[in-house]
Amino acid sequence: MKKGVSRRQFLQGAAAAGSMTVAPAAAGVVPEGWQDSLSSLLQSHYRRMSKEEVEEALRRVERRVKRRFGVDATCAATSPQEGVAFGYALNLSRCIGARRCVEACIQENNCPRDGHTQNIRVIAQPKGKLALEGGDHYFAPQTVPQPGQWYIPVQCQQCEDPPCVKACPVQATWKEKDGIVVIDYDWCIGCRYCAVACPYWARRFNWQEPQLKAEEINPQMHYLGNRPRTAGVMEKCTFCVQRTREGRQPACQEACPTGARIFGNLLDPKGELRYILTHMTVFRLKEELETNPNFWYFTDR
Repeated sequence: MKKGVSRRQFLQGAAAAGSMTVAPAAAGVVPEGWQDSLSSLLQSHYRRMSKEEVEEALRRVERRVKRRFGVDATCAATSPQEGVAFGYALNLSRCIGARRCVEACIQENNCPRDGHTQNIRVIAQPKGKLALEGGDHYFAPQTVPQPGQWYIPVQCQQCEDPPCVKACPVQATWKEKDGIVVIDYDWCIGCRYCAVACPYWARRFNWQEPQLKAEEINPQMHYLGNRPRTAGVMEKCTFCVQRTREGRQPACQEACPTGARIFGNLLDPKGELRYILTHMTVFRLKEELETNPNFWYFTDR
């Protein structure tokens, strides 16, 4: 290999020089989508792509969804808005443990329906206690809320100082200007260091290709959000980036039956979120770790 040339650059050069003739001939039959697969393998890190390269990557996602699921999808790469820093507040007095937020997240973000990938975890706690590690993560009563129980949903806290970002050896995850911690799924190597580093259990390893029916697919996708992920990569809550960067609310917030969830722009002095942070007694999980989450909890009393 030529000195000063990275492995990826070498492969890109080799692909450009010979893949058009060698790859199909070696297989005997040209596999459907083989060129898109090769282009995805060789593409640059998302943050280093040109505008044209991003557009090509988006079209590849759309073609892949069409081939696999038979669905006409639209994949966007909407950038953070100026003057926006997203935050979340959750009223624990109103949460009844219904898990509608979990269901909405799965449907919105094209997660597998087998229950292995859930970006929101609702934990049941005995009243008067707060011990996340000792709570019941798998409660399944016939009705909720249960007497003597309260519930705390936990998801990505979108930390100001996210330890997951520091832990990633290939810089596949980073924090965007609007406060959302994202992942370049095509750059992730699935080492799971980020999951070990996260104190909130917010990272999920995708053990298998998503098994979804065409009618279950949400066709409105974002490159850094809810596009179908491949096996062997990490994923997480992105504050429904495909919705929130278009001025909509996250799916979990819309689905909450009791209005316990409040999402908004931390930089909006007249917004409901800022009112809560100013007038209510709020707390953040594991504040002693100084990750400074943009996710707060509070109660009515």
